[in-house]
Amino acid sequence: MITLNKKLRWHHLIQNGVFVILLLLLVILLGYLAAQTRLQWDVSQNGRNSLSEASVEILQKLQGPVQVTAYATEQHAQLGDIRKIIADFVALYQRVKPDLSLAFIDPVAQPILTQEADVQVNGEIVIKFNQRVEHLTAINEQAFSNALMRLARAEDKLIVALSGHGERRLDGSANYDLGEFGRHLRTNGFNSQPLNLAIEQDIPMNASMLMIASPQTDLLPGEVDKLLNYVDQGGNLLWLVDQESLRGLLPLTEMLRLTLTPGVVVDPQAEQLKAPVTFALGAIYGQHVITDNFDYITVFPFARQITIDESEEWSSVSLVEAAQQGWVETGDLNDVINFDQADDVAGPISIAVALTRNIQDREQRIVVVGSGHFLANTYLGNGSNLDFGINLINWLTGDEELIVIQPRATLDSNLILSESDLTLIAVVFLVLLPVLFLVSGTLIWWRRRRKI
Repeated sequence: MITLNKKLRWHHLIQNGVFVILLLLLVILLGYLAAQTRLQWDVSQNGRNSLSEASVEILQKLQGPVQVTAYATEQHAQLGDIRKIIADFVALYQRVKPDLSLAFIDPVAQPILTQEADVQVNGEIVIKFNQRVEHLTAINEQAFSNALMRLARAEDKLIVALSGHGERRLDGSANYDLGEFGRHLRTNGFNSQPLNLAIEQDIPMNASMLMIASPQTDLLPGEVDKLLNYVDQGGNLLWLVDQESLRGLLPLTEMLRLTLTPGVVVDPQAEQLKAPVTFALGAIYGQHVITDNFDYITVFPFARQITIDESEEWSSVSLVEAAQQGWVETGDLNDVINFDQADDVAGPISIAVALTRNIQDREQRIVVVGSGHFLANTYLGNGSNLDFGINLINWLTGDEELIVIQPRATLDSNLILSESDLTLIAVVFLVLLPVLFLVSGTLIWWRRRRKI
């Protein structure tokens, strides 16, 4: 009997020993895998603990090292350990781009270096890439990624906007204007200036493109001639045209081989989404760099149809088709809106086109959109109008490799716990749970020992 008990004890001892060895091996293996593999799940509302797809795309387009220098003291009066905040934030970018380096300089200990870098505030970040420099005083993804976008441009791009006829202004604050869009253009590294052809002799040679945004009065014949000469010489153009008169620009449509149908696009699908039927919803896009992987809804209020005429000179693509079950309404919008087969044009309706041709050993690029409203301050926030508009500008200025969805501001707010909440969490995890595990382990050991 004694021999049997000894055998059982040796059996349990060996069994427990093997179990401990296997457990240790498992822990070591898991530790090795944890050191070699990094997995991360971001469960925050807007992915605040990981980079957006747009930011990742921007980083992938930066060919070469990026130097980030943070001019920050060890402690910040309001933010505390600001260096840790910056390091944790920049680490999100370093995971995607390992050659993005981060260095810290104490502005108090090294005032000369701080002054040479033209740093103004504690915590300011200086980003360098390809001999170009950007300064940031805000620590968030939208600001940082937009700075990288500006650095990614090989040179500054100038957009000239026709003025003098009541056009929508890129710096205007009225609902009709494009001021908010202009602000985003500047954020993305574009410069803009108005151009009055009644005063200026010609369109500047350093302009990357010209924008015509819904003139409200007729252009003078001499101004039209200057525009036609600009296009004839290969200038890039964005023309936002509304349902009103062409204001003397009919010769431009003839040069581009386009027909702009009178009337307003009516889209019954918009009404189903509780929007006015005069809001044409863009969801079907042509095969083009501008719309590549662009799977978002755009909204074009009071749009008009643009028909591409056959031409051997121009290569053309319909960028946006809307109103699949709609039509072009030629009647009074204040009356009952119904499709009239005799006068109206049935959908689908093309409301934006892109044109190209080879001239003077380069590709000329032109985009005509049948709605100036879609970039106006009132409607820019609808759908993905901003993204589509920035894509247009990137392509027209020759920066199609920078076409990405614009980084969004973080929506999440911080979780703030009171002292009592922190105390409760500490008691549960540091006291109650360990005691529970200890008691459970002791009971299991005692029961097993009794069986032996």
